[in-house]
Amino acid sequence: MPKKHDKHMNVEQWVDLFRVIGLEEADMHRWHREFEERYPDGHQSFLEWLGLPPERIRAIRHESSERA
Repeated sequence: MPKKHDKHMNVEQWVDLFRVIGLEEADMHRWHREFEERYPDGHQSFLEWLGLPPERIRAIRHESSERA
C-alpha cells in the first residue's frame, strides 16, 4: 500500500520508486552517472532537494563522475 504523500521526498522514497519500476543497483549507478555527465548542476540540486548531507553529495557526485 502506498505511503502517505509528503510534499518532499527523501532518498529512501526515491530508491523505493526506482526498485518498484525494476531498477537494480547497477541501473541506479548508471542513472547517477548520466545525470552527472549531462546535467551536473541539476544533479547537485536534486541531491540537495533529497536532503542529503554535503559529504554524501560529494561522494555520490565523485562516484558518478567515474566511468566504469
